[in-house]
Amino acid sequence: MPTRLRRTIADRLREVLGDLAKGHAQVLAHIETAWASATFSGTRHRVELRFEGAEAIEAGETFIALLPEHEFAIPGHLVADATVVEVDHRLQPEARLTVMAELLLLEET
Repeated sequence: MPTRLRRTIADRLREVLGDLAKGHAQVLAHIETAWASATFSGTRHRVELRFEGAEAIEAGETFIALLPEHEFAIPGHLVADATVVEVDHRLQPEARLTVMAELLLLEET
């Protein structure tokens, strides 16, 4: 019987971000770190996405606008904060948009 790989929270988050980006984003980097306060625990994620070409850049601009208010559906987790922290838009040598996003996921208890 084939072994079924278990998707991690990071995998699920990248999938949701890809959907929000309408499939036009390439994940360049994803750093996940543990996070905790006196009452909550979870993970902080820093994700770098690249959008290349006119259609992708348009999807990237929509992504930037929608991310902070997006209602995420990640089982067992609540996205407490989703912020775009850096944007690099270049036209030469190819049109591309690079977006750095930070998200705080809290474990639901």
